[in-house]
Amino acid sequence: MTTDGTTFSVETERRLQLLDVTDRVEAALPADATGTCTVFVRHTTCGVVVNEAESRLLGDVETFLRETVADEGWAHDELDGNADSHLRALLLGPSETLPVTDGSLDLGTWQSVLLVECDGPRTRTAEVRY
Repeated sequence: MTTDGTTFSVETERRLQLLDVTDRVEAALPADATGTCTVFVRHTTCGVVVNEAESRLLGDVETFLRETVADEGWAHDELDGNADSHLRALLLGPSETLPVTDGSLDLGTWQSVLLVECDGPRTRTAEVRY
């Protein structure tokens, strides 16, 4: 096991957006990797989740996050206007730990690794540690 991280950048286009990064996570793994890896984002307005990457579901998740956390009316908005982004990311979390077998993610049939942008558009960096 190594603590050397492999990072990749993701360009987001919208304030709230889900992007499938499964292939990029898997590409960061050594060919002989078996065990677990952690995908982590060093951002307080972005998250990482595991779910299905079907386009209608991704839209539903965006709608859910938008409707669960109001865009405005938060005290932090007086500082920089993005409290909603922080609160949405708080629900999601900054990381996922995933099983790995023979250099590949060992996910369920419909599972994908999704980066969830809550304050875009931005350039985000994800780290994969094995």
